[in-house]
Amino acid sequence: MKVSIITITYNSSATVEDTLRTVVSQDYPDLEYIIIDGKSKDKTLEIVEKYKHGIAKVVSEKDKGLYDALNKGIKQATGDIIGMLHSDDLYANDQVISKVVKKFEEDPTIEGVYADLVFVNRNDVNKVMRTWNSGEYEEDAFVRGWMPPHPTFFVKKECYEKFGGFNTELKLSADYELMLRLIHKNKIKLAYLNEVIVKMRMGGVSNVSFFVKLKANIEDKMAWKLNGMKPGVLTMLMKPLRKIGQYFKRAYHAMF
Repeated sequence: MKVSIITITYNSSATVEDTLRTVVSQDYPDLEYIIIDGKSKDKTLEIVEKYKHGIAKVVSEKDKGLYDALNKGIKQATGDIIGMLHSDDLYANDQVISKVVKKFEEDPTIEGVYADLVFVNRNDVNKVMRTWNSGEYEEDAFVRGWMPPHPTFFVKKECYEKFGGFNTELKLSADYELMLRLIHKNKIKLAYLNEVIVKMRMGGVSNVSFFVKLKANIEDKMAWKLNGMKPGVLTMLMKPLRKIGQYFKRAYHAMF
């Protein structure tokens, strides 16, 4: 199986080298790495150039935001499976893609694979701040506030062709809407890889302020409406409450 990985960059010179390094060092041979850059004005493209030996395509042009850029990447992708890694995140080890592909190969009917993620200190990626253990998917889990971490979510390209890409009407929650649409509404078949495969730096757009979180919550509700569905009475409350447990898991691992 050919795997396409998409990374979106825009003035990402402070962190993108870690991202690039962990992708090009993957031990899986059939890997297509795509960089979609939004016309960076810093040294991002110079850093990308250093890793050109492991990059299949680089597109640098103005876009309409993150999700528009991701849609461009999906259109460029020629792999059977598509994954996405943001320019301030990194893979936990060099066997991530191999392990993901193995999950797909274990059952040919699998359409999506997801795993666990840790939030790390922005300046020290070995310092874990929160742990996101996804757990096995259960029917109607989205109603109970569940969702998998998007950077760990790998999907067969045919699912994007059948159900569409990111809804650019949403500025903060298009990843949630996409997974809600694919998993909850259209019931693609999932497999869970029970290990941490991504390190996400704290301080990203989705968790910088109360007002951003509030807007994201409003967009989460809109995601259900866009799909002609209604969340449960407590869905929007349960979703942020699940994050509290991530801190306890981090504390537990720190002690034991």
